[in-house]
Amino acid sequence: MDTLFKLGIVIVVGLLGGKLARKFKLPNVTGYLLAGLLLGPSFFKLISDQDTQAFSIISEFALACIAFSIGNEFVIKELRKLGKSIVIITFAEVIGAIGIVFFVTYVIFKQPFAFSIVIASMSAATAPAATLMVMRQYRARGPLTQTILPVVALDDVYGIIAFGIAISLAKITTGGANYSILQMFTQPLVEVVGSLVLGAIMGFLLVLTAGKASDKEELLSLVLAVIAATTGMANWLNLSSLLACIMVGTMLVNLKPNPSRVFLALNDFTPPVYLLFFTLAGASLDLSILFAVGLLGIAYIFARAAGKMLGAWVGAKSVNAPDTVRKYLGLALLPQGGISIGLSVLVRQQLPEYAVAITTIIMFSVLVYETTGPIFAKIAIDQAGEIGGMDRAENQGPVQVSI
Repeated sequence: MDTLFKLGIVIVVGLLGGKLARKFKLPNVTGYLLAGLLLGPSFFKLISDQDTQAFSIISEFALACIAFSIGNEFVIKELRKLGKSIVIITFAEVIGAIGIVFFVTYVIFKQPFAFSIVIASMSAATAPAATLMVMRQYRARGPLTQTILPVVALDDVYGIIAFGIAISLAKITTGGANYSILQMFTQPLVEVVGSLVLGAIMGFLLVLTAGKASDKEELLSLVLAVIAATTGMANWLNLSSLLACIMVGTMLVNLKPNPSRVFLALNDFTPPVYLLFFTLAGASLDLSILFAVGLLGIAYIFARAAGKMLGAWVGAKSVNAPDTVRKYLGLALLPQGGISIGLSVLVRQQLPEYAVAITTIIMFSVLVYETTGPIFAKIAIDQAGEIGGMDRAENQGPVQVSI
């Protein structure tokens, strides 16, 4: 079957999934993912592994656009009010997830240290895409919403650093390498700093050129070119394209006098791209993995959720965050996707003896969290009373956040 014909089917099925989800008062994202699941290997097998690879550039570009949009939340004036609190909350939820997952795998299930430390480090990162899309769909705004995206972005930074250290420790304990303590910390830091520097350079170039765009179409073309170029250079340099694109958005929102013009131009383009991204993500999931994970995979799911929720609660309480942030932040941090899958590829390369087991559990986790995560995110912002908050803010003035 022709690839473009399949792409058309994916779009139509994704649209129907989104419509059906809304009828059941579920987020659009959940509808896209479940619709994609029907097209994948678990049911109708319309989308094969080869098709998924062929469409991977769409998914990569969509994730880059999402990362760029997240940069819009990093307004320095706002972060000065939240900055220290965000760092503490994020550190607490990352340590919570890593600590509980490590305890469950190493102490309770008696798994090797190398396996336990690596899979625990992979539990830290949160997939920002689903949460961002839910917030946009319900026009959510308030203390919880304004906390979520900076935390999600920062925990990816912590996650990359934690994974780098964990891989180094695993190689030392299995005799696969002879790393110094300095190397264990500097290698992941180089990736993070390099990604941010690349994003800062590309963001500065976008700021310089965006003002010269004569119309909306030219501006959109320029933004898409910068996002694509940043992603490509990050891949070429073995850096994090997610962090680099977040930095591009951050530079733009802080240095350009009217940044909303740029982000609004991108928003008009991205809805079908995001629909494709989530529907294809659903099509890449395989329910047969449910029979391969065993009790350890199920325990990982609950341990990661418990760690995220407990860590977020402790962190938010320690900085006297509002009650809504303490109670519901952890629920919004459950989605797991792109970064964890990317890290599992690195596990295959650097720790092949544990690659099959780790990849199986991570893919099971992605299956569970990507389909249920948007629902939990909606519950969180609903319980926090922030659905429709953007509309209320436009009518009543800016929301004051006291964290």
